[in-house]
Amino acid sequence: MTGYAAIPRIAPPSAWGLGVTEARPEVPSDADGAVEALYLAHWDQLVRLSVLLVRDQGMAEEIVQDALVAVHQRWDRLTDHHKALAYLRQAVVNRSRSALRHRGVVSRYLARQQAPETAPGADQPVLGDSRRRMVLEALQQLPRRQREVLALRYYLDLSEAEIADALGISRGAVKSHASRGSAALRPILEELGPDLRTDQ
Repeated sequence: MTGYAAIPRIAPPSAWGLGVTEARPEVPSDADGAVEALYLAHWDQLVRLSVLLVRDQGMAEEIVQDALVAVHQRWDRLTDHHKALAYLRQAVVNRSRSALRHRGVVSRYLARQQAPETAPGADQPVLGDSRRRMVLEALQQLPRRQREVLALRYYLDLSEAEIADALGISRGAVKSHASRGSAALRPILEELGPDLRTDQ
């Protein structure tokens, strides 16, 4: 599997289902072909998104796999196949939220059982770079929606419209969450260097 020791800012690949202003290329009509195309074009990007939210590479890969299976199962029910990527991103975000909630329940249970934390975190291979680890730790302090918007904007380089589609919110809400999240992160990111600032 691809390593995620560094999670750079990613320019979106030129593949079907991305930009709102691009000409619409032909989408595979069958579920198998469509999901294969989504997998080949967007696997790394979607796993990186989930890693930013759950901070666990193995869990992120499972989340993206499950989301791809869900798209395959519901392919015939999608009214606009060109929006499959937006649906897939939303599924990844929603499943990442669910995984975090489940992990929180498990963590509270283990804390009550006073189980010692002897094993290293599963995110260590993913977050080896200290600067990016600091950014990710700072992101975790933000409210969930601000964290999701900033992850989609600055790590996947999505437009406001694409973020709105992925999260099921308005473009105005995207602007508001991005502004508040950036303001909260700015003092930390300025200490880490100009290349990690959110106002570029």
